[in-house]
Amino acid sequence: MTTPPPIRLLIADDMEAHLRRLERTFAGHPDCICIARASSGHEAVQQAALHKPDVILMDIEMESQYAGIEAAKVIHETYPDMKIIVLTVHKDENFIFAAFQTGITDYLLKNASDTEVLEAVRAAHANASPIRPMIAEKIREEFARVKRAENSLLNIIQIISELTPSELQVLRLLCEGKKRRQIAEERCVEYETIKKQINSILKKFQMPDAATVVQTINDLRIFEVMRKL
Repeated sequence: MTTPPPIRLLIADDMEAHLRRLERTFAGHPDCICIARASSGHEAVQQAALHKPDVILMDIEMESQYAGIEAAKVIHETYPDMKIIVLTVHKDENFIFAAFQTGITDYLLKNASDTEVLEAVRAAHANASPIRPMIAEKIREEFARVKRAENSLLNIIQIISELTPSELQVLRLLCEGKKRRQIAEERCVEYETIKKQINSILKKFQMPDAATVVQTINDLRIFEVMRKL
């Protein structure tokens, strides 16, 4: 039976100690061979083009905070079949989602054991990378956040549709940062009229103050979207 060729690896990390640790990890396993190393995202792109590795172990923060993610994007655009495993200290969802958007195969933290790293490389090479518990949790949290935002958006749109034209204009001006007296002057009405309209807006939104309403509207970018329609 013919022995399959070893998995050819490129390791990209700006910490020499971590590079050496990974090289030692793979040294005792004949099914893996480190063919190149890089200490920056820019160098990782160059080495990937030069050596055509099967799997890349990519740190994120090298010459810049997102260097590894930017390198992964460039590599994946040119070599979509090349497997990239992010190996990083970052477990924030912003890094995780940004990394997966580039087409990476797996995402591991640097405190992963040598065995976990080895298994991750073999799984990536075999197109069998798992969805790790940490990633699954972040995905669930993101779906829940999106669902809450959707529900909030639908509710806010319903309330806005029930505002009078004058109340809608007052709300728009509030969201632009205008004060009550400025709005009264701009609309050529009495200050007390603006106060009454704002009180009516608060009742319809069932919110305690105008600042809360404004923050809610601006967070959902309601008027920004409406301007584009």
